[in-house]
Amino acid sequence: MHFKTWRPDLLRRQFGRAGRATAFHSVGIAIQFGVLLVLALPWIYFVPAALWAVTVAVVVPSAAVVLAGPLLTRVQRARFRERLGVVVPAPAGLAERPGRHGIQQWLRSAPGRRQMRYHLLAGPLCALGGLAVLVLWAAGGAAASIYAWLWVTPWQWRAENAGHSVKAAYVTAVGVALLCATAWLARALARLDTRAANALLGPSREEQLTRRVADLAESRAGVVDAADAERRRIERDLHDGVQQRLVALAVNLGLAKATLGDLPEEARKVIDEAHLEAKEAISELNDLVRGLHPAVLEDRGLDAALSGIAARLSIPVRLSVSLRRRPSPTIEAVAYFVVSETLTNVVKHAQASSVEVTVEHMRGTLLIAITDDGVGGADPSGASGTGLTGLAKRVASVDGTFSCRSPLGGPTVVTVELPCAL
Repeated sequence: MHFKTWRPDLLRRQFGRAGRATAFHSVGIAIQFGVLLVLALPWIYFVPAALWAVTVAVVVPSAAVVLAGPLLTRVQRARFRERLGVVVPAPAGLAERPGRHGIQQWLRSAPGRRQMRYHLLAGPLCALGGLAVLVLWAAGGAAASIYAWLWVTPWQWRAENAGHSVKAAYVTAVGVALLCATAWLARALARLDTRAANALLGPSREEQLTRRVADLAESRAGVVDAADAERRRIERDLHDGVQQRLVALAVNLGLAKATLGDLPEEARKVIDEAHLEAKEAISELNDLVRGLHPAVLEDRGLDAALSGIAARLSIPVRLSVSLRRRPSPTIEAVAYFVVSETLTNVVKHAQASSVEVTVEHMRGTLLIAITDDGVGGADPSGASGTGLTGLAKRVASVDGTFSCRSPLGGPTVVTVELPCAL
């Protein structure tokens, strides 16, 4: 069996949090008192008797409070930030200082109306709760310190009331309990006020989800750009480093084979095999570099890179690229790899005699259409091993769309739409 030990530090921490919450409520009471003072100001200086005077005394201060809504919002956010360390985010698209021309737009907006509900309803109710907390603190403190009050009373009164010590003990116990309950109430009211502020002064649930989606889309775009930049770096390192060393090795082996004629047959055979292996390694490295990020794509653009793919294919390719300007490097790389992988699949699986590739820019979208006259039957789910699922994921990584229509007997049409602002 475990028993909780006495923790003075825990008690100090709990009352310290309660004191911080009480200071927070005190500032809220001061803010609401200022609002109340503005509303009561006409009634302080004169008592309106006529109907028009009463109307003016009610409407004008209320309009002043409404117009001061953005200022009250900033003050309340500062109160939460400075007193509780809670940051209440501002709704997206809502000006914090709308000015004279933007106040109507602020009032008509959903965030503006939510903020006014806080200032006119939730804020005053929380201020009343904070006032009750201050009263309870005073009552609990007075009751808990009853012995100090008795000490300053005349001794004659203490002598005449012999049972005052027992009664004071009960009052002290009630005061201590009231202080503990008030500490809990102050923290609970601060949490309730924080929830109301986040719901009314901050963005709504829909706005938070929209902002979250935008942040995720931005971070994903950053990851895609970083991955593409890393592929380009690896391609440059391989092209300028390992590939050049292999070329130098192949050249040296070729020179050795051509100039050293008096070598034994076994040594000549070893040099021939090494020369052949070096050339094959260079070829494989070229394919690897081209698969990472071809240099021609970065140097000359999508049209030249796709023309190089079409020229290397074993079947005729009709290529049409219509772009006013080059798209972003990430979109350009995705378009290149989609066309490259699709053409590779056509050669391997489609049994086609010709392919047509069209790339054009239409109203902010890079449209890619690849059509072959093969046997069809391509499975977009990737169950047949054609790799279309990987292409769809690569297109989706930049918020593009991928579709494949491939009935049995053909033709197969792959359509890709990539967001592209030229």
